[in-house]
Amino acid sequence: MSEHLNMMKSLMRSLLCIFSCLIAGHLTAAGPRSLHELQQEFVDTRFGMFIHFNMPTYVNQDWPDPDASPELFNPTALDCRQWAAAARSAGMTYGCLTTKHHSGFCIWATETTPYNVMNSPCKRDVVREYVDAFRAEGLGVALYYSILDTHHRLRPGWITREHVELVKAQLRELLTNYGPIQALIIDGWDAPWSRISYDEIPFEEIYRLIKSLQPECLVMDLNAAKYPAEGLFYTDIKSYEQGAGQHISKESNRLPALSCLPLQANWFWKESFPTTPVKSPEQLVTENIVPMGDVYCTFLLNVAPNREGRIDDNALEALKEIGRLWKNPGHVADLPETEAPIISPNLAKHRPADGSWSYDMSIMDLATDDDFDSSWVSNPEVETPWLTVYLDGEQPLNTIVLTEGGGRRIESYRLEYRLCGEWHPIDVPVRSGRVKIHRFDTVWGDAVRLTIEKSSDTPLVDELGVYLERR
Repeated sequence: MSEHLNMMKSLMRSLLCIFSCLIAGHLTAAGPRSLHELQQEFVDTRFGMFIHFNMPTYVNQDWPDPDASPELFNPTALDCRQWAAAARSAGMTYGCLTTKHHSGFCIWATETTPYNVMNSPCKRDVVREYVDAFRAEGLGVALYYSILDTHHRLRPGWITREHVELVKAQLRELLTNYGPIQALIIDGWDAPWSRISYDEIPFEEIYRLIKSLQPECLVMDLNAAKYPAEGLFYTDIKSYEQGAGQHISKESNRLPALSCLPLQANWFWKESFPTTPVKSPEQLVTENIVPMGDVYCTFLLNVAPNREGRIDDNALEALKEIGRLWKNPGHVADLPETEAPIISPNLAKHRPADGSWSYDMSIMDLATDDDFDSSWVSNPEVETPWLTVYLDGEQPLNTIVLTEGGGRRIESYRLEYRLCGEWHPIDVPVRSGRVKIHRFDTVWGDAVRLTIEKSSDTPLVDELGVYLERR
């Protein structure tokens, strides 16, 4: 009898998921909308609620013991409907919940690990209650997921193929069992503090899995601000975490973007929160929501529920005040068309490089070090500078990204590839802007060469990236 009941519950959930997708327009004869349409829709949301609620809520620290007992997670008055009503009162249009933070505790009914909410005193699927509550208020739903997972030893020096499969299995659950997800915000990946590269947990493999499950789910890497503001590297939406010193240009941004900041002093709830002033609603409106919305950037304000599972009164009042001060005008100006994101591995990363005479402290290796804050700088005595990167043997390639240093000095250049010891031209147009993305028909080669024919000043190259994209 219990097995039959479980089967019926599973069937009902599948039917509800399909119904939700149909309502949202995700299953249509025309297929999924273009990435540009989805990006436009996302920046038009303007304002959302980040919800950091997980094991750190119960230890007064944002990074708890990775082996903390599930018994600690005990929200005695969990009320996701209160969260949704509070978001609505502020004029927010969507939410984003921390399904799993860096210490690996899952707050959904996962089958991938016993380290989850169903083995806590709570025994309630928090993700389920969250998505249902926000949808009931007419709000969109996004999810946060951390790649770094210290409980499951998914951290530097320990990563195995089993970890990759764990990530995929957990994302498959989140993107299969909870209806349409507008965006998946991923953290703890390719960041200096997590030290987990896009090679160890392969970005393209994870990205394509997400798109196969939900083609209209935007993939966002919360650490993508390490890459230049002029291009989308490993993310569909450019992100800026203000607390980490990442700030969007309110004058020049041209990419779809997100900026996030906590309303309270920290991301997760602390015992001092109920009696500590929150950030000024007036400043949040005038310094974040309004100016960011005008440059294609949605503002995600974190509100941390307390240990009961409810939002404190001072935070509730601040959200209502934001709603009194600001009314969502909806559509932002039309988002400029952007190049498709770079999602493939960089074949030139950490590969040997050679070049014409350069400054001693700015040699050619700095153009392949995966660091956009360092540059190869040509010596001004060289009339026609060149830079070559040597790949790991002959291999296919179809994309080259030239990222200049500050100032954008390069005006004319040519690209070549080497095959069997001979150089061949790559027929691509010269592009302007700091990040120059060149996509072309696949060729084979063991080296790529950049020759700078004209520059307004001494040329700088931050990175010369080489990729093989699946098309």
